[in-house]
Amino acid sequence: MKSIELAPGYLISPLVTGCWQLAADHGAASDAFEEISQRWRAGIEAGYTTFDCADIYTGVEESLGRFVATLEDPSRVQIHTKYVPDRSALATLDRRTVEQAIDRSLRRLGRDAIDLLQFHWWDYAVPGAIEAAMWLDDLRRAGKIRHLGLTNFDLEHVAGVVGAGVQVTAVQVQYSVLDRRPEQEFASWCQQHGIGLLCYGALGGGLLSDRYRGQRDGADAEANRSLTKYRLIVEEAGGWEALQETLQALAATAERHGVSTALAALRWVLDRPGVAAVIVGASRRDRLRETRDLWQTDWEDEKWPELEELMGRRPGPQGAVYGLERDPTGPHLGILRMSLNAE
Repeated sequence: MKSIELAPGYLISPLVTGCWQLAADHGAASDAFEEISQRWRAGIEAGYTTFDCADIYTGVEESLGRFVATLEDPSRVQIHTKYVPDRSALATLDRRTVEQAIDRSLRRLGRDAIDLLQFHWWDYAVPGAIEAAMWLDDLRRAGKIRHLGLTNFDLEHVAGVVGAGVQVTAVQVQYSVLDRRPEQEFASWCQQHGIGLLCYGALGGGLLSDRYRGQRDGADAEANRSLTKYRLIVEEAGGWEALQETLQALAATAERHGVSTALAALRWVLDRPGVAAVIVGASRRDRLRETRDLWQTDWEDEKWPELEELMGRRPGPQGAVYGLERDPTGPHLGILRMSLNAE
């Protein structure tokens, strides 16, 4: 897996190891540190040198810091984390509090600087997002942050931060064959301004895989926060029937390339304009081996005919990036936990 240049001189892996599912409060079974370390070490050898975490992923920054300390060459890996101030703290946020949060992440990770710090703001109705981004940009200039990004910002507010003079390297957004809200205007604007898209949800929490193809709808025995989140996206995209149609369209392409349905779903997102990398929860070693097929087959002339036809009939969730998740009248906001730092 060849590295890609996210910013001048800054290389990351095009598949980033996502760590949300390892958070203590995620709902999945927790793994022993040694098991996680072996998985991460195998991933690095396979080219997964970039990790994505957050200050609100309970216990994950500490685990990553402990793991990186065992590496012979810690500079071989890139650590992306997030700064997510609690919803209740937004109105009173100040420069000192922001810097203390970044210092806390640095201590947990055991790093001198955060390779990419991604900033989230829960509620645009509360002023202060741009000012906080400017404080973070000051910390970038001071050397505590190497590159600054945003996460789950819509185009209006990405443009507002950039317009204030903040140097934004990347924006993390949800993007999949089911959820195409970042397409066109958002993606093209970011591309024009040299901002890479780091995409999560490309596999819909595992729903975009052969495991669910041909299956009847029903509660999953291994339900966790991730599946709960992406089941809501499935409903926005047309429900279980639409998911099955999408899986069949992906499978048709996957069979032409001799790969799994999940890999076809990943490849589709990787090939979208403006996408720099896709975040995947590589929770099993066999998945590391499987993803090598992404680079061993020729996708250059793939036109995705079955998927394009389906997308013409089923446009998927509408509105701004992360707009549904900010709507107080809808179901998406209700499953979010916005006070994890306080907890």
